[in-house]
Amino acid sequence: MSALWSVGAGLLLLLLWVRHRGLEAVLVHHRWVFVCFFLLPLSILFDIYYQLRAWAVWRLHSAPRQHAQRVRHIQEQVREWKKEGSKRYMCTGRPGWLTVSLRVGKYKKTHKNIMINLMDVLEVDTERQVVRVEPLVSMGQLTAYLNPMGWTIPVVPELDDLTVGGLIMGTGIESSSHIYGLFQHTCVAYELVLADGSLVRCSPTENSDLFYAVPWSCGTLGFLVAAEIKMIPAKKYVKIHYEPVRGLQKICEKFTEESKKKENSFVEGLLYSLDEAVIMTGVLTDEAEQSKINRIGNYYKPWFFKHVEKYLKADRTGVEYIPSRHYYHRHTRSIFWELQDIIPFGNNPVFRYLFGWMVPPKISLLKLTQGEAIRKLYEQHHVVQDMLVPMKNLEKSIQTFHVDLNVYPIWLCPFILPNNPGMVHPKGNETELYVDIGAYGEPKSKQFEARASMRQMEKFVRSVHGFQMLYADCYMTREEFWDMFDGSLYHKLREQMNCKDAFPEVYDKICKAARH
Repeated sequence: MSALWSVGAGLLLLLLWVRHRGLEAVLVHHRWVFVCFFLLPLSILFDIYYQLRAWAVWRLHSAPRQHAQRVRHIQEQVREWKKEGSKRYMCTGRPGWLTVSLRVGKYKKTHKNIMINLMDVLEVDTERQVVRVEPLVSMGQLTAYLNPMGWTIPVVPELDDLTVGGLIMGTGIESSSHIYGLFQHTCVAYELVLADGSLVRCSPTENSDLFYAVPWSCGTLGFLVAAEIKMIPAKKYVKIHYEPVRGLQKICEKFTEESKKKENSFVEGLLYSLDEAVIMTGVLTDEAEQSKINRIGNYYKPWFFKHVEKYLKADRTGVEYIPSRHYYHRHTRSIFWELQDIIPFGNNPVFRYLFGWMVPPKISLLKLTQGEAIRKLYEQHHVVQDMLVPMKNLEKSIQTFHVDLNVYPIWLCPFILPNNPGMVHPKGNETELYVDIGAYGEPKSKQFEARASMRQMEKFVRSVHGFQMLYADCYMTREEFWDMFDGSLYHKLREQMNCKDAFPEVYDKICKAARH
């Protein structure tokens, strides 16, 4: 009882302090208070609900039976839209705050919302080595489902809450992408409900134009209702080798060299300054030295990027064995390094041991509660950007990031880009090695100004035939956007499938110049 009185007194004091300072001031300058006392507990409840739901669906084997019924409901909604005269564009009815993208789509308020409740694993085909899933299945959910069966998918993008639909309609990448390419390149088929209400399956051999046009289209060609993804056998551990490298030229040479080695199951780089980095290479294995096993995903463990930094500070190499699922989601607990700006003491051992099991807060809840003041603050003083550039331009690209942004750490992730049709492909006729340069945090560059600096970055990326991930703020004009991306197949299909009256163009959906 005394403990309850203590908690009650503490909450009362907290509320009095919030009232004294003002709610907006607390949310902006002491956001950790709101996150720790409200969003973390709420995030736990979200997780419990979705885990119980997934368990119930698995026990009852209800997903395949209900899938067809749910797809028919989507088709009925689209046909109803047509009967109403097709007066408004359509979009998914999923609230904008639930997506992992930092944007909150204002178009949801003016477009016809089509409710799509598809969040289950439908089928695991071990003979074909393919898993069929619905679009709202998350990476955390999928790996938890497949790993106990001895399977995984070739590319497992980092954060638990990333969904299959978002990774197909946008894009996704992981440190295995130097072998398998982007997430879209591991998919073998899509099922979509089109603007006329019809259900279509597409693959490299069936409706192939649509198959190659869907990735990066952001839901502007149809509603994704299922996807088939390649599977590979899972192994227990990732044997990871840490190597600190100093000097920008040496960093780029070493990273490029390791990215070209197919014997490396994983390649990743963390750049801690312009001339200091740790290059990590990993190999899947079922055997491990017990003394070197690091269960980095345990709640009380240091955040991964902080753990990696120890090798740089000590100037030593190292080898560890990380359980595979822990490795796949190694940046989840700290949301890469974004959480250090929200909970500055989050990596403190005391906090980790007492409250680490509640971390991270749901990105969707952070968006829902950020308010206009925080949104504007983040927009002007914070960047979350991934730029995909040819590996041959890595050194020049890092220098550009340093001058225009000066944000560290920087994430480096290599990937192969095949010369397939669609919005994103190399300039030449052959597969080319690219690298994702991820900058997340507060720019330290004195001349940083959100719009001007990002337009400068986008201009540079276009000049080297690179691409900007579309989840982030994009400041390009329409002409600049279609100079970066190949819209030939996309526009042809929008014309053929009567999408122009049904869905906005992808540029109008995601670019700031079109939305403001």
